[in-house]
Amino acid sequence: MIKDLKSRFIFNPRSGHNARNPYLLDHARQFIAEHQLDADVVLTERPRHATDLARRAIEDGCELVIAIGGDGTMNEVAAALVGTQTILGLIPCGSGNGLGRHLGIPGPGKGAFRTLLNGKPRPIDTGLTNGIPFFNAMGIGFDAEISDRFNRLSRRGLEAYARTAVSAFFHFRPQVCTITNGQSSLLTSAFIVSIANSDQYGNDCFIAPGAEVDDGRLNVTVIKKVDLFNALPIAVRLFTGTIDGSKNVQRLCGSHFVIERAGPGLLHTDGETHETGAIIEISVLARSLRIMVPPQTT
Repeated sequence: MIKDLKSRFIFNPRSGHNARNPYLLDHARQFIAEHQLDADVVLTERPRHATDLARRAIEDGCELVIAIGGDGTMNEVAAALVGTQTILGLIPCGSGNGLGRHLGIPGPGKGAFRTLLNGKPRPIDTGLTNGIPFFNAMGIGFDAEISDRFNRLSRRGLEAYARTAVSAFFHFRPQVCTITNGQSSLLTSAFIVSIANSDQYGNDCFIAPGAEVDDGRLNVTVIKKVDLFNALPIAVRLFTGTIDGSKNVQRLCGSHFVIERAGPGLLHTDGETHETGAIIEISVLARSLRIMVPPQTT
């Protein structure tokens, strides 16, 4: 597929995997040369720079823009492509890679570059939270707190994420919020409120089993309470795709939600944190982004 398209690779040298394995930059350049592609590679230099670079790629006539990085890099590149015919390519090399895992896109060294050669574009939904796009998941509560702490670390990875989660666990208190979807309303004390497009956070941690990225709907999972007694059973359910079986969990599904909480605070979009107000409005743009996936997953 990529041989027929003018393309641009956007490489984030500060993404955890890329910082530890800079060979990926050389690999991308060798891939271009080996297959004689009409493509080049550009590097990000600051936060949100990948969005600017992706917009420039569209202006330059690129039909495929490839993000080499984690979920944050994916989000920045994809944000510029929503509503266009330009296809997102993904070389997922972050700590979680939730969207890549859901779509069956392998990591570098496991077939990610081959997906660019023989894959097919698939349209997926875009979530919007107070106007901020997300493609895998957004949320408030404990996972936003972890994301904020995790993003401040110089070294990342699953082990670092686990340490951060344990440290935050003993200081975090659930938030009282009201969630409405136009049909029902839920008033609850929530440890986590996750709004997912795909079925997982990443690392096969399934926060929304059964979710699909192209059905025009988003999936809300509320984990009401986590303490020393139920933390391990909930964790097991997350990694076995059985979170629906917990009495501490409630699920909602729809295309539009409003969350009201006591005051302003953090939310995360694909792992990147933002300060926002007490009222959070979430909507979906159905099938608004085209992403290259392995042929068997289209």
